[in-house]
Amino acid sequence: MAEKKPDIIIILNDDMGYSDIGCYGGEIETPNLDRLASGGLRYSQFYNTARCSPSRASLLTGLQPHQTGIGILTYDTGPEGYAGDLNRNCVTMAEVLKGAGYHTCLSGKWHVAQDLTEPTDSWPLQRGFDEFYGTIIGAGSFYHPNTLTRGNTNIDHEAAGNPDFFYTDAISDQAATFIREHHAGSPDTPLFQYVAYTAPHWPLHAHPEDIEKYRGRFDAGWDKLREERLQRMVRAGIIHPNWQLTDRDPTQPPFENADEKAWLLRCMEVYAAQIDRMDQGIGKILAALEETGRLDNTLVLFLSDNGACAEDIPEGVDLRSLVDDLMIARGTTRDGRPVRLGNDPSIMPGAEDTYQSYGVAWANLSNTPFRLYKHWIHEGGISTPLIAHWPKAIAARGELRHTPGQLPDLMATVVEVSGATYPQAHAGHEILPLEGTSLVPSFAADQPREAPLFWEHEGNAAVRTGKWKLVRKYPDPWELYDMESDRTEMHDLAVAHPDRVTTMLGLYEGWAARCGVIPRETVLESMKKLGGTAFWEKEDGA
Repeated sequence: MAEKKPDIIIILNDDMGYSDIGCYGGEIETPNLDRLASGGLRYSQFYNTARCSPSRASLLTGLQPHQTGIGILTYDTGPEGYAGDLNRNCVTMAEVLKGAGYHTCLSGKWHVAQDLTEPTDSWPLQRGFDEFYGTIIGAGSFYHPNTLTRGNTNIDHEAAGNPDFFYTDAISDQAATFIREHHAGSPDTPLFQYVAYTAPHWPLHAHPEDIEKYRGRFDAGWDKLREERLQRMVRAGIIHPNWQLTDRDPTQPPFENADEKAWLLRCMEVYAAQIDRMDQGIGKILAALEETGRLDNTLVLFLSDNGACAEDIPEGVDLRSLVDDLMIARGTTRDGRPVRLGNDPSIMPGAEDTYQSYGVAWANLSNTPFRLYKHWIHEGGISTPLIAHWPKAIAARGELRHTPGQLPDLMATVVEVSGATYPQAHAGHEILPLEGTSLVPSFAADQPREAPLFWEHEGNAAVRTGKWKLVRKYPDPWELYDMESDRTEMHDLAVAHPDRVTTMLGLYEGWAARCGVIPRETVLESMKKLGGTAFWEKEDGA
């Protein structure tokens, strides 16, 4: 008898910093993620693409985001590769795994389709998923999200008519239900499930009891907490003791000098509560796997789509434009009260009638010990925790892996563990070759990374070869860092190694040409011709 294929569950969350969860040094209580880490592996050098839509496109397809049509976000910016729609020169994991006999389910955020209201060939059911429950849009209220969909049918009314609805809970409950229903109907068929949380993306919405749990937890302030996190990360072996803690963001004051401390602390408490509630939901998913006897032969992968988000939601922002153009906010609550949108310190976040973000200083804490945030390609923007748990096949328990990796590696990993075939053509379309490298060898021990890693987003860019990383914060000059001695990017060596800079820049330019990267200036000019606004100017944040 052939060995049974493993179930595969990929859990992705939204805008969470590298060091927020307990098993990566954070203060937030995540017992279920900690359980997965203690029973499996934690990767210290795994990378996303620094933004929501591109990360999802890359994870799902095993390609660079520019190759999939999601060069920036899900809005048409004109040039090829930037159409804002998942194109047909790529296949999703669901499409690949269906060919290997898997049942495929998605619970949560999609965010790789331009059309938010009518099904297209870039919606989940049209891209290999047998079942879908979630949102097409990239962000919104947790109490009443826009574009809530089951299959191809909008079900916004279900949230509107349910006073107990909360999106994080709904994602978790549906994911657990998919597992139980699948096992009841097809127990011998392997299952692929993609669970895509929106937590802890703004707005800061959370259950009162979860917020209360963190009252006082962050009172020491961001400076002291960054130091404490670093110490825990060093003790755990996640961070090398020689790496320096980056400076506090220069735009932010020392915590003791900050104004509106009560509001600032509440923002971080709500953010923590969002992650806590997600972890509770992951516990429900694990319980469903245990009840059905499937956990032992399930590969569970957990990661975040970008680094922590430092975006502000300013007071007085045009709510109408957010509703009409981006569909990421609603003007009123389900019971008709106006939504108070913007980071107004006189309004404590958390409830349905608020719409706020937690800001730069707390994002700086979330990304301890690294520089910068979502959008940028310095380590704070692209570093993600990655947990791998598979009791039947991963013998290691609680170990770390320092093997560098990137989102396209997940498709290569899934293909290997499932026995699926990555196609050269699909549904009459030529498919681009897989960009990733399987992580399976690293399940047993750390492996050297031979292939370079590349990034580009909104002109921010990087290439990493071995221990060297060449990185640019647009429009600043390129910087060079030794990731073995200085992963926190404190000592720029570009002037000392001009030949290395030239060589690595040549590698980057060759990759950018091959993968369809368009210079930021060209994209901006295209947007102006289309009558639109560039996303880095619009600050939609999704």
